[in-house]
Formats: sequence, structure tokens, C-alpha cells
Amino acid sequence: MESKAFCPAHVTGFFKAHLDEEQEYENVGSMGAGFSIKEGVTTSVEITPRIGQHSNFRISTQGYESDKTDISEFVLNEFLKLGSFENLFFNIKHTITIPVGYGLGSSGAVALSLAFALDEALQTKLARNEIGNIAHIAEVNCKTGLGDVLASYYGGFEVRVKPGAPGIGKVEKIDTDEMSVIMICFAPISTNRFLKEKLAQINGLGGKMVNNLLRTKDYEHFQEMSLEFARYVNVITPRMEAVIQDLFSNKIKCGVALFGETIFSMIPKNNEDRVLSVLEKYSDGIIIKSEIDNYGARLLKN
Repeated sequence: MESKAFCPAHVTGFFKAHLDEEQEYENVGSMGAGFSIKEGVTTSVEITPRIGQHSNFRISTQGYESDKTDISEFVLNEFLKLGSFENLFFNIKHTITIPVGYGLGSSGAVALSLAFALDEALQTKLARNEIGNIAHIAEVNCKTGLGDVLASYYGGFEVRVKPGAPGIGKVEKIDTDEMSVIMICFAPISTNRFLKEKLAQINGLGGKMVNNLLRTKDYEHFQEMSLEFARYVNVITPRMEAVIQDLFSNKIKCGVALFGETIFSMIPKNNEDRVLSVLEKYSDGIIIKSEIDNYGARLLKN
């Protein structure tokens, strides 16, 4: 039994966290806004009889390395509760095309692509939102994020208007003409640490910004608010500031990916070269050039 699924990477520009410890995990999450891109995580699952293996699974990664496997193990264990699968061996391979820990939603993409692949391989035949629910609970439980699963489940340029797992949380998509997304990534930031330290600051401004973007539905306004949000919660490093000012001097708007030392610019395709000419001067950054992924997490044909 084999299957393969893809989940796009997701960037959050601003958000309001909903972290009531008395709520069920599927109701925990965030409101906010962001976008999914055509890079992300492709996960393949091959299931064979378990014959003498010490463990019932092997998890490997290609491309950018993940620093831990706990979110994958959580998703797998949730599926193992759904049937009698103790005599099976799971060979799980994640191909990650975005750097991990840089604010690109890699953990959510790992969880969601794995959940879709496992449902297909095991023929558990869960409803689509039930698959998303497992991935969302995994991310909240492992403290790797709050809203990436909901957002990348749907894809596109979105506003998360109700927090929670797919089927509970809700998004409103904003239509955009074909445009490019160009990013430069310098260093990771610990999401877990940041959420603990900055939560009170985050929520007041993030909630107002959700309402403002729903009113304007404009990608340039979104970038302006993302930058304002990043300044408000004090995540802009000196080298990020240098890039931002360089882009501004070339009349290019940008935002900041939460949470990572990552700057993004959503721009019409005919302006790609202008952005790249600025970013390519910064040799210590990883440049990613992509487009909006409007389809969200999905199965792939083997």
C-alpha cells in the first residue's frame, strides 16, 4: 500500500491567538491572514507487513531537514487508533522544499500531508475535514503552530475569520491576479518560545488587523499591516531592517513571516526582477521564488 500527498507552505503576516487551555484542541487556533505557496512538503507512505522490525515505522526527510519527528509520530499514532494495524510497518518520507523554522509553516505541512497520505494508504476513508482535524490537533499538541493547518488546508491568500481545526475554523479567501511571492530567509525563530513571551502584545493588534483586511481585501494593505505587526511585537532584526529599507528605496512593499527571520514580497510577475535584484545582494539569506497555491493540501497520483 502506497500513497503520496502534498501540503503547501504557509506564511502568516499577522494573527490573534486563541489559546484557552480549557478548550478542546480542535477549537484552539488563531485568526489572522496569510498565504500559501507552491513550495511545501510532499509526503509518501509505504505500508508493508511488519516482520521483525524493532519499531513499526521509519521517518526520513529529503531536501531541508526537520529537526524533530514528534509531529509525524503524533499523526501516525492518531491513525493507528482507527483500526487493527499493529502488524504493519510504515515507511514515511517527507520531501521538504522550504527551510524549517523560518515562518513558512513546515510543521503544519508535514502533519497535513502525512494525514492525507495515511488516510489513503490505510483506506480509513475519513472525511476531508476529519483528516485536517488530526493534523491541527497534532500541531497544537506539539506546540509548533496555531493556524497554519487551517490555512494550508484551503490554500490561497486567506483571512482566518474563526479559529480552530478544519470543519470548525473558517477562512475567507481573497482573490488575487497571478502574482509572484519572493522571500528571503535568514534564520529560524522558536514559535513555542515566542508565543509564550509575546501573546498579550499580539492579540490586541492582530484582531483589529483581521477586520481591516476584510474591509480592504488588498494584498498591498496586507503587507503594510504585516510589517506594522512585526514592528509592534519587535521581531525585526538589524539585517531584516536593512533589507526592508532597501526594498522601500526601490518602491517595493514587503511583509514579515511569523515567526522567522524572513521577509516576503507579493508582487505582480512583471516586477520579479526588481525584487530579486535587491535580495540577491544579501548572500547570507535563502531566496525562495514561488507563486500563490490556491488548491491547498491534496493527494497526489503516485
